Amino acid sequence: MFQDRVLSGMRPTGSLHLGHYHGVLKNWVKLQSEYECLFFVADWHALTTNYDDPQIIEKSVWDMVIDWLAAGVDPAQAILFIQSRVPEHAELHLLLSMMTPLGWLERVPTYKDQQEKLSQKDLATYGFLGYPLLQSADILIYRANQVPVGEDQVPHIELTREVARRFNHLYGREPGYQEKAEAAIKKMGGKKAKQYVELRGRYQEHGDVEALEAGRALLAEQQNLSLGDRERLFGYLEGGGKMILSEPGALLTAASRMPGLDGQKMSKSYGNTITLREDAESVTKKIRTMPTDPQRVRRTDPGDPAKCPVWQLHEVYSGETTREWVQQGCKSAGIGCIECKQPVIEAVLKEQEPMRERAQHYLDDPTLVKNIIADGCDKARKLAQETMRDVREAMGLNYS
Repeated sequence: MFQDRVLSGMRPTGSLHLGHYHGVLKNWVKLQSEYECLFFVADWHALTTNYDDPQIIEKSVWDMVIDWLAAGVDPAQAILFIQSRVPEHAELHLLLSMMTPLGWLERVPTYKDQQEKLSQKDLATYGFLGYPLLQSADILIYRANQVPVGEDQVPHIELTREVARRFNHLYGREPGYQEKAEAAIKKMGGKKAKQYVELRGRYQEHGDVEALEAGRALLAEQQNLSLGDRERLFGYLEGGGKMILSEPGALLTAASRMPGLDGQKMSKSYGNTITLREDAESVTKKIRTMPTDPQRVRRTDPGDPAKCPVWQLHEVYSGETTREWVQQGCKSAGIGCIECKQPVIEAVLKEQEPMRERAQHYLDDPTLVKNIIADGCDKARKLAQETMRDVREAMGLNYS
């Protein structure tokens, strides 16, 4: 298996809001200290639905990267890059499209869902049908084995696993494969080699999944095998060919509980957002004018927090003591709605303060952001080129 590597991307569609922070960016900040992480701007993916209005994409790219940095994503810990600056994504997408059955793409649940949701757009395009395969190429080009996704995105990871499996099956049978695999086993040393052969037999003859996991763990520990030998033995263990592309796993993330200003999920399409770096005056005004329990017409009317969008924000931002104060004060009409909103205003502004400070550093000197991305693109491209060298060789495209 390849080392633990996380890949995640985001489409540049405008300023990020607190829903993005609680749903994605907080998790990225955590992951960057636990794994090797690559985070990319999915500008080609933005074109699958915004191909007729590309101007928004360029400005959004740099705004979004500043939002990432403001949220605490650290270029010293993670690789930040732009998808279209690494052309190997497109090359792998093209090559994978040669062997991916059309039916696999048509059955991805989000294909029909998105067509229905965006019915005002003409999405009867090759790019829109193929975007799940481009996602697969994004993941497989870096041999990422962990992809943070919500439950609705798991089918995309399953598709990627199927594509990797099919590729390895079609192209992993290099000339002299078995002889090379057997020679690699001997390099493990007598005791480890015997253990590997036993585990391989248990898995292939009896379908023992524990034996498969034990075999993978055994190979991961081997220091004296080349990368090529290691890949061969992973494939040989499972009964396939050389493992050229690794199958990623879904790193399930909890669904964001971030409500918008109207109680619906925070989303730009609902017009109910607070952006990551929105100024304090605007944030204060938005929260102060939020709708509340419609039964509380007058200050003296008791209310029900369960029917009030402000309560949902208290559930995200307030501690137990404040929440008890809200419950009691609202139901007894002991506090007014403006009083109830004040702790939320203070908590949101407190959360945003370090973000604004971090962002200002990059707003004052935009070349810093450009340099971070240029460096990230170089690093990402080196990794992508390694994979493409192996892919071309496996497909017979490394003409000399």
